[in-house]
Formats: sequence, C-alpha cells, structure tokens
Amino acid sequence: MTRVSWCRWPFPLVIGTFIGVGLAMALTACAVPSTGRITSPAVPTAPTTPSTVTAVAPTPTATPPLAPAKPATLEIPAIGVRTGEIVDLGLAGDGSLQVPRDAITTGWFSGGPAPGEIGPAVLAGHVDYRKTPGIFGRLKELRTGDEALVHREDGVTAVFTVYAVERHPKTSFPTQRVYGDTTAPELRLITCGGDFDSSTGNYLDNVVAFARLTRT
Repeated sequence: MTRVSWCRWPFPLVIGTFIGVGLAMALTACAVPSTGRITSPAVPTAPTTPSTVTAVAPTPTATPPLAPAKPATLEIPAIGVRTGEIVDLGLAGDGSLQVPRDAITTGWFSGGPAPGEIGPAVLAGHVDYRKTPGIFGRLKELRTGDEALVHREDGVTAVFTVYAVERHPKTSFPTQRVYGDTTAPELRLITCGGDFDSSTGNYLDNVVAFARLTRT
C-alpha cells in the first residue's frame, strides 16, 4: 500500500496588521491529497513544553531591520537545503494556510513580515510528500549556530542564525512563541515531525527552527 504522508503546521489568522494583533491558530496539511485540505482540530490554549529542544537564549541583534522585500530563495548549508523560487502562501477560503504544491517547494506566509523585517517571518516546507523527501526533511537536524540565508528579491541576502530547534505536539502548539511579536527580525522554519499515525495519515508533531537576523 502506498503511504500518503500528511503534515500540518499552525499559523496565525491575520486581522489588520500582523504585528500587535491577537493571534489565532489553525492547522493545515503539509502533504495534501487531490481533494485539498482537511479539517483543523481544536485550538490549544495553554503553553506547553516542547518534547525536543535544542536551544540557547536569544540575545539582541545589532543588525538593523531591512525594508520589506519578498524572499526569493533559501539556503541552509548545514542540512543541504538550496531551494528554488519561494512561493507566497496566503489564506484559503476556509481560513487555512495554503501549502506548497510539491515536496521541494518552500512557501512564505505573505501575511506576515518579510525576512529581515521586524517580527517573525515564516517559511514552511514539507518533510515529505507521497514518498518523496521534502525540502525540510532534515530540519530537525539543525543546531544552534547554523545559518539560514534568505536571498531576497531586492538583491539583499538576509543571514539568520539558529538559536533553537523545537518539536511540539500538534495538539499543544505554542502559537504565541512561534508567531508572537518580536523586537528584532527573526525567522521561523516550520515542517512536520515526530511519529507518523498511519490510521489518520498525519504526523503527530511540528518541528520549528527559530533564528534571528545576524548579518546582511
């Protein structure tokens, strides 16, 4: 039997501007069947401790924020990631986050900050898709100090340094920590992880890498 894997990642529902508004959470598919999206589970309300953490406390960055510009491509040398064109991810009609169209495409949540702006820019990718390894299949291997290079459409490369890698159950995702306001430019890289539930076709966890802008 062919295993069709699924991945869901949370995201904020945007009302007005992204920064400084109340956050809500929904979960969407990371590898979807031909019929499209699946129903989101209930929204957790309490903060939780991640099941896996590789972290150090973030420190203020001296790198000034950048003007808005869309991300073009992404490189993460430590895990061999070099993407093609980054696509925009918006909200679907049912309020769920759109997902990358295949295993190798990376998407940027265009309702949030651009990489280099103040706030958490969000890039999402599949861990796998229909037996094909995903672009973020090795995201869980990132360690503190690894770099993510976002090449922007304005020609500027924003270099982010990882300060935490966490795995959280989807039933208790730390929405505020991932999507909440920050005082400096940060980056979130999100995919699925943990055990695969063959009865539902879902991974049980999300893997999130946290990084801050350190140079351009």
